[in-house]
Amino acid sequence: MTFSIVARCPRTGEYGVGIATYSPNVGVRCPVVVPQRGAASLQAVANPYLLPIAQKLIASALTAEKIVSELLASDPRPESRQILVVDVYGRSFAYTGENSPVWAGHITGDGYAVAGNVLASEAVVTAMAKAFEDSLHETLAERLMRSVEAGRDAGGQLEGQNSSALMVYGEQPFPIVDLRVELHDQPEAELRRIWDWFSPMVPYYVQRAIAPVPRWWQWRMDHVAGWIPRHLR
Repeated sequence: MTFSIVARCPRTGEYGVGIATYSPNVGVRCPVVVPQRGAASLQAVANPYLLPIAQKLIASALTAEKIVSELLASDPRPESRQILVVDVYGRSFAYTGENSPVWAGHITGDGYAVAGNVLASEAVVTAMAKAFEDSLHETLAERLMRSVEAGRDAGGQLEGQNSSALMVYGEQPFPIVDLRVELHDQPEAELRRIWDWFSPMVPYYVQRAIAPVPRWWQWRMDHVAGWIPRHLR
Protein backbone atom coordinates (compact mmCIF):
# COMPACT_ATOMS: atom_id res chain seq x y z
CA MET A 1 0.00 0.00 0.00
CA THR A 2 2.58 2.43 -1.23
CA PHE A 3 3.73 4.84 -3.90
CA SER A 4 7.41 5.21 -4.69
CA ILE A 5 10.09 6.17 -7.17
CA VAL A 6 13.49 4.57 -7.78
CA ALA A 7 16.02 6.47 -9.87
CA ARG A 8 19.59 7.08 -11.00
CA CYS A 9 21.18 10.48 -11.57
CA PRO A 10 23.06 10.41 -14.90
CA ARG A 11 25.32 13.30 -13.83
CA THR A 12 26.50 12.01 -10.45
CA GLY A 13 25.86 8.27 -10.64
CA GLU A 14 23.78 8.48 -7.45
CA TYR A 15 20.94 6.03 -6.87
CA GLY A 16 17.94 6.60 -4.63
CA VAL A 17 14.40 5.87 -3.55
CA GLY A 18 11.57 8.16 -2.50
CA ILE A 19 8.52 6.54 -0.92
CA ALA A 20 5.34 7.15 1.08
CA THR A 21 2.63 4.86 2.39
CA TYR A 22 -0.30 4.41 4.75
CA SER A 23 1.64 1.94 6.88
CA PRO A 24 4.20 3.14 9.47
CA ASN A 25 7.96 2.59 9.21
CA VAL A 26 8.13 2.24 5.41
CA GLY A 27 11.80 3.23 5.23
CA VAL A 28 13.00 -0.15 6.51
CA ARG A 29 10.47 -2.35 4.71
CA CYS A 30 10.62 -1.46 1.03
CA PRO A 31 13.66 0.50 -0.29
CA VAL A 32 16.95 -1.10 -1.36
CA VAL A 33 19.92 0.88 -2.69
CA VAL A 34 23.33 -0.54 -3.58
CA PRO A 35 25.89 2.22 -4.20
CA GLN A 36 26.97 2.52 -7.83
CA ARG A 37 24.85 -0.51 -8.74
CA GLY A 38 21.14 0.23 -8.50
CA ALA A 39 18.00 0.80 -6.47
CA ALA A 40 14.68 -0.93 -5.91
CA SER A 41 11.45 -0.81 -3.99
CA LEU A 42 9.58 -3.99 -3.04
CA GLN A 43 6.04 -3.11 -2.03
CA ALA A 44 2.28 -3.81 -2.13
CA VAL A 45 2.21 -6.73 0.34
CA ALA A 46 5.88 -6.14 1.12
CA ASN A 47 7.98 -9.24 1.74
CA PRO A 48 11.08 -8.26 3.79
CA TYR A 49 12.68 -11.65 3.07
CA LEU A 50 13.22 -10.39 -0.47
CA LEU A 51 15.28 -7.36 0.58
CA PRO A 52 18.65 -9.13 1.05
CA ILE A 53 18.02 -11.11 -2.14
CA ALA A 54 17.38 -7.89 -4.03
CA GLN A 55 20.54 -6.37 -2.61
CA LYS A 56 22.65 -9.29 -3.85
CA LEU A 57 21.03 -9.28 -7.29
CA ILE A 58 21.57 -5.55 -7.72
CA ALA A 59 25.18 -5.85 -6.54
CA SER A 60 25.73 -8.55 -9.17
CA ALA A 61 25.14 -5.97 -11.94
CA LEU A 62 22.21 -7.84 -13.47
CA THR A 63 19.73 -6.00 -15.65
CA ALA A 64 16.63 -4.55 -14.02
CA GLU A 65 14.39 -7.02 -15.82
CA LYS A 66 16.53 -9.96 -14.69
CA ILE A 67 16.53 -8.70 -11.09
CA VAL A 68 12.73 -8.52 -11.07
CA SER A 69 12.47 -11.95 -12.69
CA GLU A 70 14.76 -13.54 -10.08
CA LEU A 71 12.88 -11.90 -7.21
CA LEU A 72 9.54 -13.15 -8.47
CA ALA A 73 10.94 -16.65 -8.96
CA SER A 74 12.08 -16.74 -5.32
CA ASP A 75 8.74 -15.54 -3.94
CA PRO A 76 5.87 -17.91 -3.04
CA ARG A 77 3.27 -15.18 -3.74
CA PRO A 78 4.53 -13.02 -6.60
CA GLU A 79 1.02 -11.99 -7.56
CA SER A 80 0.83 -9.94 -4.34
CA ARG A 81 4.05 -7.98 -4.95
CA GLN A 82 4.95 -4.79 -6.71
CA ILE A 83 8.62 -4.35 -7.62
CA LEU A 84 10.45 -1.51 -9.36
CA VAL A 85 14.16 -1.45 -10.15
CA VAL A 86 16.74 0.78 -11.82
CA ASP A 87 19.99 -1.03 -12.62
CA VAL A 88 23.70 -0.31 -13.00
CA TYR A 89 23.14 0.46 -16.69
CA GLY A 90 20.51 3.11 -15.91
CA ARG A 91 17.69 0.95 -17.26
CA SER A 92 14.46 0.46 -15.37
CA PHE A 93 11.86 -2.26 -15.06
CA ALA A 94 8.74 -2.70 -12.93
CA TYR A 95 6.18 -5.36 -12.11
CA THR A 96 2.71 -5.02 -10.60
CA GLY A 97 1.18 -8.29 -9.43
CA GLU A 98 -2.39 -9.07 -10.34
CA ASN A 99 -3.42 -9.11 -6.67
CA SER A 100 -2.07 -5.62 -5.97
CA PRO A 101 -5.00 -3.61 -4.57
CA VAL A 102 -6.43 -1.08 -7.04
CA TRP A 103 -5.61 1.37 -8.32
CA ALA A 104 -2.23 -0.20 -8.93
CA GLY A 105 0.30 0.26 -11.69
CA HIS A 106 3.66 1.64 -12.72
CA ILE A 107 5.54 3.82 -15.21
CA THR A 108 9.12 3.35 -16.34
CA GLY A 109 11.31 6.01 -17.91
CA ASP A 110 14.92 6.84 -18.66
CA GLY A 111 16.75 6.00 -15.44
CA TYR A 112 13.69 5.80 -13.21
CA ALA A 113 10.51 3.90 -12.37
CA VAL A 114 7.45 4.92 -10.37
CA ALA A 115 4.77 2.62 -9.00
CA GLY A 116 1.95 2.50 -6.49
CA ASN A 117 -1.06 0.61 -5.25
CA VAL A 118 -4.27 1.49 -3.39
CA LEU A 119 -3.95 4.84 -5.15
CA ALA A 120 -6.66 7.39 -5.79
CA SER A 121 -6.06 6.96 -9.52
CA GLU A 122 -3.47 6.51 -12.25
CA ALA A 123 -2.89 10.26 -12.03
CA VAL A 124 -0.70 9.66 -8.97
CA VAL A 125 2.07 7.82 -10.83
CA THR A 126 1.68 10.10 -13.86
CA ALA A 127 2.24 13.16 -11.68
CA MET A 128 5.22 11.52 -9.98
CA ALA A 129 6.91 10.77 -13.30
CA LYS A 130 6.29 14.28 -14.58
CA ALA A 131 7.68 15.91 -11.43
CA PHE A 132 10.83 13.83 -11.72
CA GLU A 133 11.34 14.57 -15.40
CA ASP A 134 10.63 18.30 -14.93
CA SER A 135 13.34 18.73 -12.28
CA LEU A 136 16.32 17.44 -14.26
CA HIS A 137 18.79 20.04 -12.97
CA GLU A 138 18.08 19.46 -9.27
CA THR A 139 19.93 16.97 -7.07
CA LEU A 140 18.64 13.43 -7.14
CA ALA A 141 17.33 13.67 -3.57
CA GLU A 142 15.39 16.83 -4.42
CA ARG A 143 13.94 15.23 -7.55
CA LEU A 144 12.80 12.19 -5.56
CA MET A 145 11.27 14.45 -2.92
CA ARG A 146 9.36 16.42 -5.54
CA SER A 147 8.09 13.21 -7.10
CA VAL A 148 6.73 11.96 -3.77
CA GLU A 149 5.07 15.33 -3.13
CA ALA A 150 3.52 15.24 -6.59
CA GLY A 151 2.08 11.80 -5.86
CA ARG A 152 0.54 13.12 -2.68
CA ASP A 153 -0.87 16.19 -4.40
CA ALA A 154 -2.42 14.03 -7.13
CA GLY A 155 -4.44 12.12 -4.54
CA GLY A 156 -1.95 9.69 -3.01
CA GLN A 157 -3.52 6.71 -1.33
CA LEU A 158 -7.19 6.49 -0.57
CA GLU A 159 -6.49 6.13 3.17
CA GLY A 160 -3.88 8.88 3.20
CA GLN A 161 -0.25 8.39 4.22
CA ASN A 162 1.47 7.85 7.58
CA SER A 163 5.15 7.33 6.77
CA SER A 164 7.70 8.33 4.15
CA ALA A 165 11.39 7.98 3.40
CA LEU A 166 14.16 9.41 1.24
CA MET A 167 17.34 7.40 0.59
CA VAL A 168 20.26 8.26 -1.72
CA TYR A 169 23.70 6.68 -2.15
CA GLY A 170 26.62 8.19 -4.01
CA GLU A 171 30.03 6.60 -4.49
CA GLN A 172 30.48 6.09 -0.74
CA PRO A 173 29.53 2.81 0.97
CA PHE A 174 27.17 4.72 3.26
CA PRO A 175 24.05 6.72 2.34
CA ILE A 176 24.52 10.43 1.79
CA VAL A 177 20.79 10.83 2.49
CA ASP A 178 18.76 8.47 4.68
CA LEU A 179 15.76 10.33 6.12
CA ARG A 180 12.61 8.73 7.49
CA VAL A 181 9.27 9.78 8.91
CA GLU A 182 8.03 6.73 10.77
CA LEU A 183 4.56 7.94 11.81
CA HIS A 184 3.01 11.32 11.05
CA ASP A 185 -0.33 12.72 9.90
CA GLN A 186 1.45 14.50 7.04
CA PRO A 187 4.59 12.45 6.43
CA GLU A 188 5.52 14.04 3.10
CA ALA A 189 5.38 17.54 4.59
CA GLU A 190 7.46 16.40 7.55
CA LEU A 191 9.96 14.71 5.24
CA ARG A 192 10.18 17.93 3.24
CA ARG A 193 10.87 19.90 6.42
CA ILE A 194 13.65 17.51 7.44
CA TRP A 195 15.13 17.37 3.94
CA ASP A 196 15.22 21.15 3.57
CA TRP A 197 17.15 21.36 6.85
CA PHE A 198 19.46 18.47 6.00
CA SER A 199 20.12 19.29 2.33
CA PRO A 200 23.00 21.76 2.86
CA MET A 201 24.57 19.32 5.36
CA VAL A 202 25.11 16.52 2.83
CA PRO A 203 28.68 17.59 1.94
CA TYR A 204 29.49 18.13 5.62
CA TYR A 205 28.67 14.57 6.61
CA VAL A 206 30.54 13.15 3.60
CA GLN A 207 33.59 15.24 4.51
CA ARG A 208 33.38 14.34 8.19
CA ALA A 209 33.79 10.66 7.37
CA ILE A 210 37.26 11.18 5.90
CA ALA A 211 38.74 14.35 7.42
CA PRO A 212 38.54 16.56 10.52
CA VAL A 213 35.73 19.11 10.37
CA PRO A 214 34.20 21.67 12.73
CA ARG A 215 31.21 20.76 14.85
CA TRP A 216 28.10 20.57 12.68
CA TRP A 217 26.54 23.77 13.98
CA GLN A 218 29.74 25.72 13.38
CA TRP A 219 29.93 24.40 9.82
CA ARG A 220 26.26 25.20 9.26
CA MET A 221 26.72 28.79 10.45
CA ASP A 222 29.43 29.22 7.80
CA HIS A 223 27.46 27.67 4.96
CA VAL A 224 23.78 28.52 5.58
CA ALA A 225 23.11 32.24 5.45
CA GLY A 226 21.36 33.59 8.53
CA TRP A 227 21.34 30.32 10.45
CA ILE A 228 22.19 30.57 14.17
CA PRO A 229 22.16 27.61 16.59
CA ARG A 230 19.79 27.81 19.53
CA HIS A 231 22.54 28.09 22.13
CA LEU A 232 23.85 31.29 20.48
CA ARG A 233 20.56 33.05 19.94
